[in-house]
Amino acid sequence: MAQRTVLFVLFDAVQSLDVTGPLEVFMGAEQHAPGTYRIRTASLDGVPVRTSSGLTLVPDQALDDPLDAHTLVVPGGQGTRTPDPALVGWLREHGPRAERLVSVCTGAILLAVAGLLDGRRATTHWAYCDKLARDHPDVEVDPDPIYVRDGHVATSAGVTSGIDLALALVEEDLGREVALGIARHLVVFLRRPGNQAQFSAQLAAQTAQREPLRDVQRWITEHPDADLTVESLATRASLSPRHFARAFQTETGMTPGRYVDRVRLEHARRLLEDTSDGVEEISRASGYGTPEAMRRAFVRALGAAPAEYRRRFRPAPAR
Repeated sequence: MAQRTVLFVLFDAVQSLDVTGPLEVFMGAEQHAPGTYRIRTASLDGVPVRTSSGLTLVPDQALDDPLDAHTLVVPGGQGTRTPDPALVGWLREHGPRAERLVSVCTGAILLAVAGLLDGRRATTHWAYCDKLARDHPDVEVDPDPIYVRDGHVATSAGVTSGIDLALALVEEDLGREVALGIARHLVVFLRRPGNQAQFSAQLAAQTAQREPLRDVQRWITEHPDADLTVESLATRASLSPRHFARAFQTETGMTPGRYVDRVRLEHARRLLEDTSDGVEEISRASGYGTPEAMRRAFVRALGAAPAEYRRRFRPAPAR
């Protein structure tokens, strides 16, 4: 594979993780296969920028310096709230030239202001999806996925989803084993499907205020194959079933049953994506008991049976 230049756009009040997360993924790929990627950072006039967390980043070059970027990465952050007109102008001119145009978090807002998302499907951080849709009606905003691919344009959700998208791009370029090795090194999951929800079960539910209920939440996540009936969970929390169910919903925003369903589905999806375990084994490990019970849960929640889900998200071969 010919060397590909990956250019990260920097600006004041950028979110540092939006930059460093994906950058570490591409750098890991370059270390694994030297000569694969040339990674550069650039700002207007090449001046250092101060991130939203106060960290100062020194770019490699100015945006106007000659450079043909194969993959142009536009991070998000507080600096996207009042976009610099000069930056927007540069993106409007140079964005279409990139073979892959990528945004992380609210970087999608910069792409939208530059007119680069018109007529395309896109996502951004869940808290800004309504704003993106309201301000840019020509953009089809999908608030659910962790990332969206529409032609050569890829947009991702909040912060760490930029790592997921970068891993997917590396997997597309170099294959699953390279991407998986990088994910293991960074101690993150290799989560290929962009249509995974921005909210995992643990994020969708609020963290309970009381320690016994928080312990129950952790127990459910760590033991999806256990007896997770309301009666069993109430016993673990030292509460009556009725009191437990009411308190759990009040403090987490969802019923115990709904939380258990989400945890089990998430666990099963991850095993289908990242292991070669059989459906029967996965159904037991995820608490469904039987493949048929897991199939019904998948069809109800995702519109696809487990075998179809695994086939649909089979890793793409290296180019």
